[in-house]
Parts: sequence; structure tokens; C-alpha cells
Amino acid sequence: MTATISITVNGETRHTLSTTIAALVRELELDPAKVAVERNGEIAPRSMLTEAALGEGDVLEIVHFVGGGDHAGAPDNDTWEVAGRKFTSRLIVGTGKYKDFAQNAAALEASGAEIVTVAVRRVNVTDPKAPMLSDYIDPKKVTYLPNTAGCFTAEDAIRTLRLAREAGGWDLVKLEVLGEARTLYPDMRETLKATEVLANEGFLPMVYCTDDPIAAKQLEEAGAVAVMPLGAPIGSGLGIQNRVTIRLIVEGAKVPVLVDAGVGTASDAAVAMELGCDGVLMNTAIAEAKDPIRMARAMKLAVEAGRLAYLSGRMATRKYADPSSPLAGLI
Repeated sequence: MTATISITVNGETRHTLSTTIAALVRELELDPAKVAVERNGEIAPRSMLTEAALGEGDVLEIVHFVGGGDHAGAPDNDTWEVAGRKFTSRLIVGTGKYKDFAQNAAALEASGAEIVTVAVRRVNVTDPKAPMLSDYIDPKKVTYLPNTAGCFTAEDAIRTLRLAREAGGWDLVKLEVLGEARTLYPDMRETLKATEVLANEGFLPMVYCTDDPIAAKQLEEAGAVAVMPLGAPIGSGLGIQNRVTIRLIVEGAKVPVLVDAGVGTASDAAVAMELGCDGVLMNTAIAEAKDPIRMARAMKLAVEAGRLAYLSGRMATRKYADPSSPLAGLI
């Protein structure tokens, strides 16, 4: 008779008769194609789960993607690229703070975005049949951008993205390493460290950073495929507070620059695009609007308008009035 063993799954002690990780995943009624498993601090490759024996005292983390973070009407088919991948919409949206997955999916549709950020979180093993984000937003139709929201060290961020790659095979990721919980400003020392490690492991990190042109260039040299300076603190809705430094980052970068964080309304998104940014990432501005679906549509149009304005080349500013109708020949 097979004896039970004691293991820890997502922080909770569990007794099981399963002898392999694959058997445990089946016992938990989970879909192996939608989860990633870490055992004793090491990724357990999905292809090896059947052979991976469980032992007394093993510590496992089982994770999946949760809500976290334009095709039609784009100006003159104005596409952009990141890490060799081409997109039409310059708006990236997050998947946190929505009332439910259905509202999230509807807002995504209204925004026209082709990329969504997703957080990596533990599977709820007590309710494995609970709806998942991928049931509403198909990762085969929309590019998932796994992020490291909530990570405060390079080590935690790297570990999270290794699990994300195992769960879905994604190498294009969003890296953020936060300095402290009050401001959610990035810790640039830890961010740079994580960028170097991830790039060396074949990841393609799009990196949240301060509005510092020197730091942005260092990230680019470390392997960042895009730099994402904050417009204002995450979730603040204050709008773009640092136009001069963001413009300097745009002028000096050889990789895409996207404003990440701080957008509150459509005019903020337009400003970011008028500065020459390649795109804008937002979550709270849409999710916490009184009508998220309508705001998503507004953001789509604002990003397009800002991009058109940037490409058009704005008029020069003047100290004094300059009449649009000639003064000669007045009656």
C-alpha cells in the first residue's frame, strides 16, 4: 500500500498519495497546460512532470496568470515593433482592478489593445475550477505580457518570470522591481540587476523605470527591449508630470519608449504620444473609471490622436499673438 507523504503546496501543508508532480496536478483537478510548477526553488519543466517524483517535505509553488498591470482606425497603418514583433495598437492595458473578467474582456475589446499585462499568482488549489483570465482573454489572440507586479527584489522578479515562461512559454515580459510600497517607485539598482540576468537567460524584458535618461540608457545597454518610464506614481492618475525628461529619454533611446503609470484620463495618453513615445501602458485609468468600457474607447482614440499630432509636427509657440487672417485690406 502506498504511504502518504507530507508536502507544502502554495504555502499550505498537504498530505497526498501522489508519487509524481503530474499525479498531484491531476489530483488538484488542474489543467497542466495552464499552470507552472516550481519544486524546492527550481522550475519543474512541464515535459518532465510525469517523471518528476514527489518526496516527503517537498515545497511546491503552482501558479497561473491573473488580472494584474488597435487594429481599426490606426493612423496610416502606423505600426511599431518591440523585439522584432509588430503591433498596430500603441496602447497596452492591464488586467487588474476590474469588476470581473467579463468587464475586463469588454474593456480590452473597446481599447483595441493587442497586448495585456498579466500578473503571476498562486493557483487557488481549494477551488481549481474557478474561472481564469485565459478563459475570457485568449492568449492565442492577444499577447500576454507577464509582469512582476509586487516584486521588491531582483531575485523575486527573476523567479516570477521563470515561472511565467514555464506556464506559457512567454519570453517577452514586463519587469518592474519596486523600491517600497508607499510610492511604488522602481528600485533602479535591483531593476538593472534583474534586467541583466533575464537578458542573459533569453528573456526580452520591457522595463518599468524612473524618468531618468541615464538610467534608461543603462537598461537598454543591459538588454532591455523597451524602456517604460513612469509618468507619475502607479495608480495616482496625476498625468504626465515629467515631460522634459521623458522627451530626453525618447531622443536618446534606440529601443521603444512607453509611458507606464500615472495616466488618469485621455488627455494624459495624448500628451505621452505627443512627446514621441512609442506607446502607453495603463490599468487604473480604465478599470477605475465610472464607465470602464467607454473610457477604454476614449484611451484608444487619445493614443491615436496624440500619435497623429506628433507625426504632424506641432506649430511653433510664440510670445505674442499672430493673427490667422491678414490685417491688410481691412474695411
